[in-house]
Amino acid sequence: MKNSFCLTWLSVFFFALLTFSLSARPASGAGFAITEQSVSGLGNAFAGGAAIAQDASTIFYNPAGLVRIPGFQLVAGSSVIVPSFRFDNEGSTHASLSPLAGNSGGDARVTKGVPNLYLSQRVSDRLTLGLGINSPFGLASDYDNGWVGRYYALDSDMFSLTINPAAAYRINDKLSIGAGLNFQYMKAELSQAVDFGLIGYSFSLGLLPTQSNDGKATMKGDSWGYGFDLGLLYEFSKDTRAGLAYRSRIKQKLRGDVNWNVDPQFSAAVAALPQADPRYSLNYLFKNGNIKADVTLPDSLSLSLFHRYNEKWAVMADVTWTNWSLFHELRVDFSNPDPDYVVTTDWKDTLRYSTGVNYAYNHNLVLKGGVAYDPTPVRDASHATPRIPDGDRYWLAAGLSYKYSDRVNFDFGYTHIFVSNPEIDKPLTDPENTTKGELKGTYTAHVNIMSAQLRLNL
Repeated sequence: MKNSFCLTWLSVFFFALLTFSLSARPASGAGFAITEQSVSGLGNAFAGGAAIAQDASTIFYNPAGLVRIPGFQLVAGSSVIVPSFRFDNEGSTHASLSPLAGNSGGDARVTKGVPNLYLSQRVSDRLTLGLGINSPFGLASDYDNGWVGRYYALDSDMFSLTINPAAAYRINDKLSIGAGLNFQYMKAELSQAVDFGLIGYSFSLGLLPTQSNDGKATMKGDSWGYGFDLGLLYEFSKDTRAGLAYRSRIKQKLRGDVNWNVDPQFSAAVAALPQADPRYSLNYLFKNGNIKADVTLPDSLSLSLFHRYNEKWAVMADVTWTNWSLFHELRVDFSNPDPDYVVTTDWKDTLRYSTGVNYAYNHNLVLKGGVAYDPTPVRDASHATPRIPDGDRYWLAAGLSYKYSDRVNFDFGYTHIFVSNPEIDKPLTDPENTTKGELKGTYTAHVNIMSAQLRLNL
């Protein structure tokens, strides 16, 4: 029996690692957070996440909730996130004060699956252990080549994988505590066009047309970071409980490389310079080499309530604070003499609010609904970035839970997220934007999420 149990854990663990390694992550929460870490919670817009403790996915939302999960449970689910981000140009301007040339970029969406896996084992009446594997942060966008904002972004792909062992202990009939460790892998790839015509013009390298002699820079890096999570669960009665959960910040020190695709005419003009010419120093720039970037992923604090009125109806609510003000800038340091790549974000902290309701249609079927308000951390249009076209998000969610047998449950969920037309206006007066131009416009955006989950009790 013990060997079978160990084999089950190991086989699922390695299968999950394989699944995650093949998946990228489009953000569906504010900033670049991925809220979809439980299909059973999606139908309620994750209201009551730190208090409901309906299955082993409580490891992510509040590890203390593990005390409510009997025996051994396996939860495996996946959400398909289908975003849409379309840019409408509103007079973007090149550094030469001529219009920024290019198309609108098409739909920058990247549709991907977001799998998650949770295991829990009741050890005693008071102690329960668990393991979660999920992806709490990520972003993905992909613009058409030659779009008007190509000097800011072409492709963006950030992926995270968190391995989260956890434990919960019931202190008494009302109070339980929980804690977990977070071992997080992060991988990122960013690319953008480079106007070598403008750079050549700036250094008097001949008549290189601006916006016509484009090159490309692609930056890649990865790292491991470490954090923790803590939780409290207080059960006022068998029908009413409250949960408080904290997830720590995680510092990632990405290391990788940059690949430059330099315009041939620019390269030829630089190669022809005599060593005595002060512009000869350009020969040392735009070379492939190592890069490093330090990113601190935000900590968060959630307070949730759950109350069951009767055998049919239950309500829940949640408020979650996220410390997005930690994300002040994205800075990439090159090992060669190229100046740092810097994007000032200056984000602000956010409070996400959600509320939901469950209706038990019968003993086997529970219908779910929920709404949420998820404000953007982006301070204003001048700090917006096309890599993450983010606006205030309004969630409308529905789902169901079906009990097939005492051992097998299925959960399904659907959410539509209305995004309040993100605006962007990167002024030429900001030195960060000089070689990129003033990108000005509005996005039309929304997100659809479809999810399914299998829950096994053994």
